[in-house]
Amino acid sequence: MKKQIIQTADAPQAIGTYSQAIRVSMGDTVYLSGQIGLDPSTMQMVGGIEAQIQQVFLNLKAVTAASGGVLGDIAKLNVYLIDLDDFTKVNKIMASYFDQPYPARAAVGVVALPRGALVEMDAIMVLKG
Repeated sequence: MKKQIIQTADAPQAIGTYSQAIRVSMGDTVYLSGQIGLDPSTMQMVGGIEAQIQQVFLNLKAVTAASGGVLGDIAKLNVYLIDLDDFTKVNKIMASYFDQPYPARAAVGVVALPRGALVEMDAIMVLKG
């Protein structure tokens, strides 16, 4: 198995022992690390749940682009929320970033996220051959 590290300055730099994304095998599958609402230019959290959701999608978009793909190449999206009542906001904002068919998705309520984030998302992307 061949691994290629994906790194872009257009998404927040890794703040721990992880990569923004890893492309594996024949280059078709990319595993994107969790993104929170950090503004990559300041490395500060944006304010409020809706702003954080928007920023997470922008960060994911940057990492998918650095991987040679687009958001529409995401096959599986995992959403982690401090408050599951915010899931309707995720759905509304997600609709502005994705077209049908939407990726498979899971939503999980969690007690806490890094840096006090209100939302985090990670993904698996399959690049078109």
